[in-house]
Amino acid sequence: MTHRRLRVRYFLGFWLFVLSGVAFLDRTNISIAGLQISHEYHLGNQGLGWIFSSFLIGYAGLQIPAGWVSSRFGPRSVLTLGVLSWGVTTILTAVLPPTIGHALLLLICIRFALGASESVIYPAANQFIARWVPLRERGFINGLIFAGVGAGSGLTPPLLNWLITRYSWRSAFWFSASLGVAAALVWWKMARDTPEQHPLMSMAELSEIRSDLNLQTEPPPGEKPVIRWHSIVHRRDLPALIASYFSFGYIAWIFFSWFFLYMAQVRGFDLKSSADYAMLPFLSMTVCCLLGGVLSDLITRKWGLRAGRCWLASASLAATAFFLVIGSQVRSPQLAGLILAGGAGALYISQSSFWSVSVDIAGSNSGIFSSIINMGAQIGGAVTASLTPWIAQRYGWTTSFAIASVLALASAALWMTVRPERPLEMNCEPEIGRQTGVQGATLRQGGEIGGTL
Repeated sequence: MTHRRLRVRYFLGFWLFVLSGVAFLDRTNISIAGLQISHEYHLGNQGLGWIFSSFLIGYAGLQIPAGWVSSRFGPRSVLTLGVLSWGVTTILTAVLPPTIGHALLLLICIRFALGASESVIYPAANQFIARWVPLRERGFINGLIFAGVGAGSGLTPPLLNWLITRYSWRSAFWFSASLGVAAALVWWKMARDTPEQHPLMSMAELSEIRSDLNLQTEPPPGEKPVIRWHSIVHRRDLPALIASYFSFGYIAWIFFSWFFLYMAQVRGFDLKSSADYAMLPFLSMTVCCLLGGVLSDLITRKWGLRAGRCWLASASLAATAFFLVIGSQVRSPQLAGLILAGGAGALYISQSSFWSVSVDIAGSNSGIFSSIINMGAQIGGAVTASLTPWIAQRYGWTTSFAIASVLALASAALWMTVRPERPLEMNCEPEIGRQTGVQGATLRQGGEIGGTL
């Protein structure tokens, strides 16, 4: 392999983007098919809210086990089995008979199982980043992976709406499941747990990777990583990250669960127009997630980890609050759709920071560390899936968006307490690092000092 050939880590990062897109296709397909499902099984918005929440409860409840298995068994097998599992649960939704009794309870159980099976995707992806991606590229690769969130969710409304109107809502679920199985097989064929194991890895790329990893936290070759539970639970900024990501998840799931129905029921769009406008937040997420990752790396190189991760995230969340307040109050439905889409994009500029900072802090423990943080986001999503329609019914949708904007401001403030330049193993040690540029931890081996965080 020459320097001109595509780096293996870039292809695998791109395929994690694909898996992320498929995951959100499977998550949001039920919101697009929600009107048809509600009519067929005699469900109301509150019943749909319980179904939405059941996914997130399963997803959040399995986050810590997902982080543990990702650290213990590696991203290759864990992701493959996870994607195949959520394909099976998607098929179960498609084959549920229209005349079956207790349909609401069965759908809640199926979506809970889908959430549990999808719980591995981002802890495993973060474990991949810890093992494969140099510090200088983590913002971009995380931005690429989470751009799949916007791409998958953005393609969902027009594509699944076309399938639903041309065939049936069940065809949309069969399509989602088939795509997931194909993506899982490609990942199994192409991925490896470490760069050293990959048959296409060149010495030049391996040198690039190893020169800028947090080698201080890597286990010896052939050994499983040790989970530093004491250091993790005593990390002072961990509660701030959990609470901040709770707010992020609460806001994001307004778009994932309710934006399509909001545009149809509140802003008066027909089914096709609602699907078209429902694309806008997710397209904005895709672009801004990539932009946030690039900006995070650029700012980190120039002003350090705290600026690149924390300041950027805080500013983007403050901007999110502004867009939500203005977008919910304008009279024009079209303008409201555009402004609220801007809020979704501003929110996702911060997405890369949440996951990059987990690797910066936790190194080889990033799978479990990030899963704990991600649990906060999923609890936030579960709350908004059921709470948002309740608030909207009693106090109006403007109040629902106002509450989301307050949470965005709280999340922005919490980011200013996070210290990514202090890795997990240095919690009780003096801070060591460069004064400018990327902050680094020193690696002592045989009396020599080298390597960077």
